[in-house]
This record gives sequence, structure tokens and C-alpha cells, in this order.
Amino acid sequence: MHATLPLLEVSDFPSIKRSSTEILQVNLGYLCNQRCLHCHVNAGPHRTEMMDEKNLSRIVPVMIARNIKTLDLTGGAPEMHQGFRRLVQEARAAGIHVIDRCNLTILFEPGYEGLAGFLAENEVEVVASLPCYSLENVDKQRGEGVFDKSIAGLQNLNALGYAQVGSSLKLNLVYNPQGASLPPNQEALQADYKHELKVHFGITFNELYALANMPIKRFGSTLISKGEFVPYMNLLKDSFSAANLKGVMCRSLISVDWQGNLFDCDFNQQLELPLKASGINTLEDLFRDDISGQDIAIADHCFGCTAGQGSSCGGAL
Repeated sequence: MHATLPLLEVSDFPSIKRSSTEILQVNLGYLCNQRCLHCHVNAGPHRTEMMDEKNLSRIVPVMIARNIKTLDLTGGAPEMHQGFRRLVQEARAAGIHVIDRCNLTILFEPGYEGLAGFLAENEVEVVASLPCYSLENVDKQRGEGVFDKSIAGLQNLNALGYAQVGSSLKLNLVYNPQGASLPPNQEALQADYKHELKVHFGITFNELYALANMPIKRFGSTLISKGEFVPYMNLLKDSFSAANLKGVMCRSLISVDWQGNLFDCDFNQQLELPLKASGINTLEDLFRDDISGQDIAIADHCFGCTAGQGSSCGGAL
């Protein structure tokens, strides 16, 4: 795999600072039942990196100590961590809102048949990846058979009350472009998704998040192999919008890797760009120190969050 950080480190991206922390985003490990081309984590079925019990047990106490109200669980497939359910239950018991970034197909893996019911019972917000509403495009990006399982997963979640009128169970979808292009207008694309999924499959959802592909890890390496890295970076820079700076996720989010190390965002985590705050490196450090107001570590990949309509964990900015 080609390294992308050396191509991103020298940057003219503007400096930005943190505000108060609202979300703790935790990567529980890189094990996943899928291996997607656009994956910036390079997750897959053969990855063995998983968060240990010591760091897992720190998550909820740290959130209570820092008054962080939302726990955003990622992977890999976060549900494949053996401590996933216990962590969710501990967080919910503490009044913490939990988000599960779910690939939908995990709902049908052996041993996970009751997962959808567990998520509904614990009022977990589901953010599900569905890169298109057509079989051909989804299977091309994520593998044969993924589209049919994804549709069945969404139907199961709807049947449990997700995205239904009057329900508190939130179901949001994530769109990523097929290649080296910016996502289309989120509002218009959401309307298309809602129409197509409702008409053809009877599926409803709350919101669509249109996210730009980041030029790092597996996707970045693919760009380099195809000779598309520089053109894609030029596209991101030419599409920069300063108005998006105030809404980027790194201002209000702390990212935690499977080893308990802290980063400004999930992308910095994958590039191993640590926090700039001196002496604050791990979950344990958060017990004694706040990082509000600190400078954010930046590089050229940050243009991916500020290009065009902008892109964050919550979609367009």
C-alpha cells in the first residue's frame, strides 16, 4: 500500500482551533466482515487489531468526567468487538447517546442475528453505509451481494421502528462517491434516495449524509496507483470553501483509536497525526485535562472536509 502522509504533510490549510467537546468517536478495531475500496481505515476480515478491556472500561468514565454526551462507535465493524454490547449498555445507563456506524450486512453474519433488536432496545442511533440505491453501484464498491443484504437490513430496522413516524429511533444513511469526485448536493441526493428506496423497497430513513472520499489509506493508495492522487487533491483544493471551517467535526469531536490514543478526527487517526495539546495523548489523560481551545493538527487531507458543500461525520456542512 502506498503511503499518503508524505504527500499531505506540507499544507497551506488554514489553522483552526477546538471548541467544546460534544462527541467521543471510538474505533473499536479494524476487524470487518467487508473490505470496501473507499475504506480509509483499510479494515477487513483478516484484521486483528481490537481495543483491549482496559481501554474499553475507560470510555464511559472519561465521558462522564468530561461531560461528553455522545458516543460514536466505529470500526471496522464495531459490532464485531466482543465488548460492543456491554459498552453500549453502560453508556446508555449513564444517559449517553450512542451512535453505531453499521455496514448493515453485519446484521446477517452468524452470531449477530439479534443485533438489530439489541440496537433498537437500547435506542442506538444507526448510521448505515449505503453508497447508492442501485444494486450495480453498491456491489461494485462493496462486493457482490452487499446491496441485497443492505436492503434487507434496512427493512429489518424499519420493522423494529427505526425512522418511523413518531419513533425516537434514528436511522441515517451514508453516501460515498464511486471514485475521485466530490459528492453531489446532499439535499437533492437525499430526495432521490428517499423516493427510490420507498418506491422499490418500502424503506424509510431520517437523513442522508454525503461524505467525500479521503485521500488516505486504501482509497489514497488506489489514487496513487491510478495516477489520480494529484488531480484529486487539486479538485479538493480548488473547491475549498472557508465557510465550512466553522462546522468541521474536529472542532467538537475527539477520535480514539483501538489502542486508546487520541486524535482530532478519524482521518488524523489513520494518518497517525497526534493531538497538538502537550501531554494529552490517551484516554487516561482525558481524566485530568480538557483540550478545548487547543490547535488542531492539520494536513492537506483536511481539504476533503471543506471542499464544495463540506463533509463531516454528520454529512454536508
